[in-house]
Amino acid sequence: MGLLNLGSLGLGLVAWILAIVNLINYRNKNNNNWAIRAVLSLSACATAIYFQMIYSNYLVKIEDWSALMDTAGAVNFVAGVLLAVTVLLNGITLVIYTKNSGEFN
Repeated sequence: MGLLNLGSLGLGLVAWILAIVNLINYRNKNNNNWAIRAVLSLSACATAIYFQMIYSNYLVKIEDWSALMDTAGAVNFVAGVLLAVTVLLNGITLVIYTKNSGEFN
């Protein structure tokens, strides 16, 4: 079950990296895949948070209440930060990529 935590960490990093790649590649005129990377970024974030939910459920099933009580606050905080940063980065990406196309004018 420890692999769920590593998978969650890895997917969280993937979510941020994909969003940052979109922001870095903004000046590239042939960057038509930004929407796919944004969806993949949000999907990786959602899967990372789901892995944490599975792990918490596992702790409940084995009745490891002390581990659950020790980690619940940190898991909630980190999941919130992961979600907020991912949505913020992808929101910025959406605004800058659609600003010049006239979709928000």
